[in-house]
Amino acid sequence: MSSMDLQKQLEYILNCSVMTSNRSLEDMYKFMGPSFENATIEKGQYIEGTQDIWLIKELHADYCEVLEFIQRKLSSTEMQLIAMLIFNKPSTNLENQYAGMSKQEKQATKLGEWLQGQIDQGTTSGYIPDHLVLANSFYNDMLPILLVADGSSQHKGSYAELDKLLRSFLSEDALLIPLGHDEWLIWGPVTLLKDEEGVDFEHEDDETMEELLTNIVLALHDMLAAEWLGESQLAITYPAAPAKMMIETVTTLRESINIGRKFHPSSNIHLPWMLRLEALLYAIPEAQRQKYLEQSLKRSELFVEPEMLATLDTFFSLDCNVSETAKKLYIHRNTLLYRLDKLKQETGLDVRLFRDAVLVKIILLLYKVTKTH
Repeated sequence: MSSMDLQKQLEYILNCSVMTSNRSLEDMYKFMGPSFENATIEKGQYIEGTQDIWLIKELHADYCEVLEFIQRKLSSTEMQLIAMLIFNKPSTNLENQYAGMSKQEKQATKLGEWLQGQIDQGTTSGYIPDHLVLANSFYNDMLPILLVADGSSQHKGSYAELDKLLRSFLSEDALLIPLGHDEWLIWGPVTLLKDEEGVDFEHEDDETMEELLTNIVLALHDMLAAEWLGESQLAITYPAAPAKMMIETVTTLRESINIGRKFHPSSNIHLPWMLRLEALLYAIPEAQRQKYLEQSLKRSELFVEPEMLATLDTFFSLDCNVSETAKKLYIHRNTLLYRLDKLKQETGLDVRLFRDAVLVKIILLLYKVTKTH
């Protein structure tokens, strides 16, 4: 089979663009990133970038012949199979990718690879193998947080840098697991929900578990924005034991970020308990969502006018409180009432009534998710 025939077959099977290019060694190390500046480059090795993957076909004195998989993420197993097809031997990257890593980072990376492999296979639950358990605390409840760096972020720090920040900000017992080039799973101790004397904050000042978790992830986001990544997406959920709940937890957190970004693209914090209605609507087939939205918007385009959208978003975020909404929008109460009356006149829906408020909320959510497609 010629190189071109193989390339076309890979494009067909993987559903992505595959191209051959010559890359200088400087390009190779730049693509690998600063944490691999002393790593060995070998024929058959593959390197993951932000969006692409490079597989080294031939290694020359001052350049490499590279097979590039454009905008496609592939698992370690898939890359091993591709390498075996091309070279008649497995890729050498499984060991080289750990070059320069500390023991802790290497163990965490292997756990992340196992976890992603389980999810790719459709596994929905299961215990972590004993040899991949990073700490005894994995058998007890911990706080799970998923961090995804925005593609626009200029700075992508190393594992060691992020780990140091998290241990300083959250706790020395915080554990970091890389899931991909720009995705990390963080496990913090449940002592973050207690004061210095070990008393639950919830029992002390009536803060709910959800409020405590929200405050933790908001503070973490602000710290990361200032100290490390720039903008990022974060999701947090209820405490769970990593050893037996890691697969389910990662699935929940990823779904929260996915749904949150579709329905609330301006938000960086995604909380599962705040996205239950959105999750329900997202489960409806897209064609049915589109049909319902088109029927609803026939009543009036007023729904989607910027001023009305901002008014309704604020109104719903403040539990339909007219006075608080007017204050938040810096408008007179009568001005707000005029807008709501205008909506009622054109659509027949009065958002001050529970039933109509629910319908308008659904229409707005469907409009947002449809607009993002």
